[in-house]
Amino acid sequence: MTTRSFLHICLVLLFTENSSVDCNMLHFQQNKVNQASLQLLEKMGGQFPVQCLNENSNFISFQNVLSSREFQKENAMVAIQEILQQIFNIFSKSHIQTAWDRSSIVAFQNGLHQQIELLKTWFDGEKKMETTYPQNEDFTRLKVKKYFHVVDNFLKEKQYSLCAWEIIREEMRRCFLIMDQLTKRLKN
Repeated sequence: MTTRSFLHICLVLLFTENSSVDCNMLHFQQNKVNQASLQLLEKMGGQFPVQCLNENSNFISFQNVLSSREFQKENAMVAIQEILQQIFNIFSKSHIQTAWDRSSIVAFQNGLHQQIELLKTWFDGEKKMETTYPQNEDFTRLKVKKYFHVVDNFLKEKQYSLCAWEIIREEMRRCFLIMDQLTKRLKN
């Protein structure tokens, strides 16, 4: 009976620890995903084409859209989750650049999907344990969605051209660098 009770307590502790991923581990995982995604973005298209240098993008700086200092840990997580989802949506379009390395695109999409699922699991667990402010989450998601709506419209206006995709690829690199800044908030 004692062994059985001890086993039960161990299982409960193990489940509790696994269900709420440690923030430091999540920070490490997200940092790893950011770096891998940056490498895959580079590999999928290679060097930025010279013929695209004069192309005008007129994007609002994503850094201005999401000022990282306004985010607490919870909002940083919401922002990261939504950014990853929106990047996944952009790179899942049927018009994606066919000149790019297909295996890198698939690896990039798979990595994004896995991280989105991990963040959903973590975030759902955190929501159960903490008081959150849904209006802040909604506002954060709305800001990210608005920005990516501009990105999507840019692709449509440029008829999904090679240069348009290359500009978007560069812009997504900047998004991952901003996510890296937001990820640092997860440690605190």
